[in-house]
Amino acid sequence: MQALIFDGKLRLDKNHPVPERKPYEVLIRILKAGICRTDLEIVKGYLDFKGILGHEFVGIVEESPDQNLAGKRVVGEINISCGRCIYCLKGMATHCENRSALGIQNKNGVFAEYVSLPIENVHTIPDSVTDDQAVFVEPLAACLQITEQVHITPCKNVAVLGDGNLGLLCAQVLTATGTQVLAVGKHQAKLNTLKQRGIRTCLVGELSRERADFVVECTGSPSGLKEALQIVHPRGTIVLKSTYRGQARINLAPMVIDEITIIGSRCGPFRPAIRLLEKNTIDVLSLISERFPLGKAPQAIQAALGKQTIKVLIDISDR
Repeated sequence: MQALIFDGKLRLDKNHPVPERKPYEVLIRILKAGICRTDLEIVKGYLDFKGILGHEFVGIVEESPDQNLAGKRVVGEINISCGRCIYCLKGMATHCENRSALGIQNKNGVFAEYVSLPIENVHTIPDSVTDDQAVFVEPLAACLQITEQVHITPCKNVAVLGDGNLGLLCAQVLTATGTQVLAVGKHQAKLNTLKQRGIRTCLVGELSRERADFVVECTGSPSGLKEALQIVHPRGTIVLKSTYRGQARINLAPMVIDEITIIGSRCGPFRPAIRLLEKNTIDVLSLISERFPLGKAPQAIQAALGKQTIKVLIDISDR
C-alpha cells in the first residue's frame, strides 16, 4: 500500500506492508484523512514519533471480527489502551499506562491506504454525514471534552485563543451551549468563518482590556498560556488544548496571586461529536482549505503549514 512515512524526514512509501489485523481488530480502508496541528509538530520533532502519520480519518471496514461492521463507514478513536492497568480499571482508558496513540505514539497512523484498530475504538457514521464532515469527528470530540471537564454556564463569558482548526471548532461548540464566546486570532480571513455564524471575533491586537471567565488556549504556540493569563479573570479557568514541540517558559506568580485554575484537555467523546455533525449544528465544511491525493501527501503537509490555511484533507482513495 501507499503510506506517508516520517522517519526524521517525510517520504512517500509506495510499497509499504498492509497492517496485519489482530483478532480483536478491524482492518479499515481509508477514504479521507485530515492533517492536524499535532501532525505538523511531529514533523518538527514532537514526541520523537517515527512511522505513518495521521489520526483524523473516515474509512470503510474491510475485515472485522463482527461481520455486522463489514462494509460500514467508520471513524476511530486514537487512544489504544491495555484494559488492565490501574487507569483502565478506573474507566480512564485514555490515560492508560501502556497506551499507544494512532499516528502519534507506537501506532502507525492513517496517511495510508489501510489501518488496523481495536474494534472498540471504531464508530459507524450515519449516511447523512458526508466523508468530508466525518474527518472532523476526532477534533470535534476534543472540543466537546471541554464541556466534560468544566461547567460553563450561559452567564459566563469565554475567550477562545487561536484561529486554527481546533480554535474555530471550539468556538462553535461553546457557542452552542449558550455561553458568550469571543474568538481571538491573528488572521481575519480565518475568523470570518465564525463571524458569518454570528460569533464575536477580534484580532489579538484589538483585545484591549477584554477579560474572560474561561479562556480556551488553542494557539499551538508556547506563548499561548502567557496570552491566556493576560485576559483571564481572577479565579478564572484556563483550558489548555495546544500541543507543540518545545517547552513554554511562564511566570507562575500570576497563577497563584489571581488563583487561576488551569486544566489540560485532550481527547473527547465521539458519539456526541457525530450527532452534532448529523444535525448540522457545527459547520466544518467551510474550514477545508485544500485537498490533495495521497500521492502528493508531502505537499499536503507543506500546504498545511501555511498561515492562512485552516484544514487540509488528503483523499486517500485518489492516488
